[in-house]
Amino acid sequence: MSIYSTIEKTLDSAEKLNDTLNSFLSIERESALARAAELDSNSEESPLKGVAIAVKDNICTKGMQTTCGSRILANYHPQYDATAVKKLNAAGAVVVGKANMDEFAMGSSNENSAFGAAKNPWDVSRVPGGSSGGSAVTVASGVVRAALGSETGGSVRQPASFCGIVGLKPTYGRISRFGLVAFASSLDQIGIFGQTSKDVAQVLGAVAGRDENDSTTADVPVPDYVGELEKDLTNRRIGIPRALFGEGLDEEVRQAVEQSIDNFRSLGAEIVDVELPHTKYGIAVYYILATAEASSNLARFDGVRYGFRAEEARALREMYNKTREEGFGAEVKRRIMLGTYVLSSGYYDAYYAKAQKVRTLLKDDYRRAFAACDAILTPTAPTAAFKIGEKSDDPLAMYLSDVYTVSANLASIPGISVPCGLSAEKLPIGVQLLGDNWSEATLLNMAARYETEFPLGAKPQVHV
Repeated sequence: MSIYSTIEKTLDSAEKLNDTLNSFLSIERESALARAAELDSNSEESPLKGVAIAVKDNICTKGMQTTCGSRILANYHPQYDATAVKKLNAAGAVVVGKANMDEFAMGSSNENSAFGAAKNPWDVSRVPGGSSGGSAVTVASGVVRAALGSETGGSVRQPASFCGIVGLKPTYGRISRFGLVAFASSLDQIGIFGQTSKDVAQVLGAVAGRDENDSTTADVPVPDYVGELEKDLTNRRIGIPRALFGEGLDEEVRQAVEQSIDNFRSLGAEIVDVELPHTKYGIAVYYILATAEASSNLARFDGVRYGFRAEEARALREMYNKTREEGFGAEVKRRIMLGTYVLSSGYYDAYYAKAQKVRTLLKDDYRRAFAACDAILTPTAPTAAFKIGEKSDDPLAMYLSDVYTVSANLASIPGISVPCGLSAEKLPIGVQLLGDNWSEATLLNMAARYETEFPLGAKPQVHV
């Protein structure tokens, strides 16, 4: 089958399912088919030639919309590609659409999108996770093999867990952030969803590496991720922080994750205990630092340079106020106000400076733990996917959905979520593996071996 025919079929599936799942904010039929025809006429081989990819709508794509799931950028069309998108194109991939997301990547359920929530294909009455929920749904529903998302505190791994797919957050600096609209710059990263670990490995190999446009990218070698997948796990050591398996963890999730520990042991891995004493402060530290950086980064959206501008303002200050009032949603406003507060005179040292010190302690915890193990295993999320609307009136309960994921962003280390079981209601449960800096190949190897030997054995209700 030609690439054109394959992409046409993908687009048909995307359009058919989107009425139910709302996973795409735009489906780029014209540009995708033009790209497919171009690839068909080119005999050169490339790593991802003809592979359909969805891209989260906070990653810039030339000629396509980039709304960040927000009314304030509803008509924004960037004049350039993000580096990750440019590398995907160079590898032969075809971007078929922009995926739904929580507004400015602020959320854990996709309910904060200005364009309506994406729906979980396992049960459309439930959330797909957030903020990259739309990207996760495009993969879980079988429309695409892989998708780009972004992570600030778990926004790839948590939706991957809720949707029963593989989700990777790389080491900070492994993938360029150039063209990723900023939420919290010291935490933000582009991540990858795949139906399998091999899908993730192929995309990571294409987009990873140093970028002169992003000074935070590292000049370290990019290994052959696919070539590492089949290695056995003999002599691999997996650390278990038992203190994290306590209060707040759903019993079904606990049982599934405990079983995954036994499964990894049966694959040849050695299980050891590790201590992460400061991770209990992770949520508090994260919501101080992330909101502080968001307050600064989102100041640029003022109605002057680009994006939405409120009408009928009689003076400049009124135009600023009305634009931000009408353009931003409730969760974004909440985080801007929190961030402005912790950065304000008299509170900076008590909150922001103290949080930075605890962040350093958290990094030290992981450094000591990785001296004793190759990876650390935890649940990805404390529960399986919850009902739409269940937590939307309780921000603190929503924030705790990321309790197992935020510390990896604070420590700048890589993490991956892989399906490890189903709840009694046939909802996926994910297990998380965290690694030392630049250990993505090890994490992908462990995830690949696990999914091969212990497949989920079920498909979503809504699937191609």
